[in-house]
Amino acid sequence: MWADEAALDAARRRLDEWESSLAERAARATTLSERLQALTGVATSCDRMIEVTVDSSGLLTDLRLDERIRQRSAAHTARQIMETTRAAHADLLKRLTETTTEALGNNDPTGRALIDSYQRRLGSDESAPDAQR
Repeated sequence: MWADEAALDAARRRLDEWESSLAERAARATTLSERLQALTGVATSCDRMIEVTVDSSGLLTDLRLDERIRQRSAAHTARQIMETTRAAHADLLKRLTETTTEALGNNDPTGRALIDSYQRRLGSDESAPDAQR
């Protein structure tokens, strides 16, 4: 009977540890989700005439144009806005990667899948030479 009771106690401890582990993971996931929702990406063109802000989904939330932009062609301005937006996406991806790695660690498969998903959606084009993050 003692052996059965010891095995039962060991099983209870394992279940308690498992439950605690699940609760901890759920809490970390909730915290991470809240932090990711609050992230933004920001970039400024090299000439400082354009500043772009994107939200956690990569959607444009703010666009600031210096008055001097009027001296440029519309095509040039459009290219700079697109380049600066790509740089803001890269900034968002960098922040998301840092936040996810901090919360889940480097080797967490869920964290890696999350980062990969954002990379596919936002693009990981680092070739935005005319914009600063």
